[in-house]
Amino acid sequence: MTTYTLLLILILIVAVALILIVMVQNPKEGGLSSAFGGGASTIGGVQNTNNFLDRTTWTLAIAMFALILLSNFAIPRGNTVNAPQLDDTLNGVETTTVPVETTPATTTKDSVN
Repeated sequence: MTTYTLLLILILIVAVALILIVMVQNPKEGGLSSAFGGGASTIGGVQNTNNFLDRTTWTLAIAMFALILLSNFAIPRGNTVNAPQLDDTLNGVETTTVPVETTPATTTKDSVN
């Protein structure tokens, strides 16, 4: 499993967790967290639940941001052939980088006229 695949799986897990945490949060005197805490009272457990949900939301959001930035560096890039290696450069061996060019395939419609 490549690093890029691992990062994508982690991003998906964090995204689903973030969606679930946001859905459970208490929107201005209501929501699922107050239903589990007893409804009308905002003493003790519900306030602690709201603080936990707020911290978890920020933690997951920061984690997702960091994972997305890290995945940018792990993207497999295959657009050059014979990329110079560090050992070859240090040993005085010259290598050239040849960009891979793609040309559109001609169709029979293009070649008839």
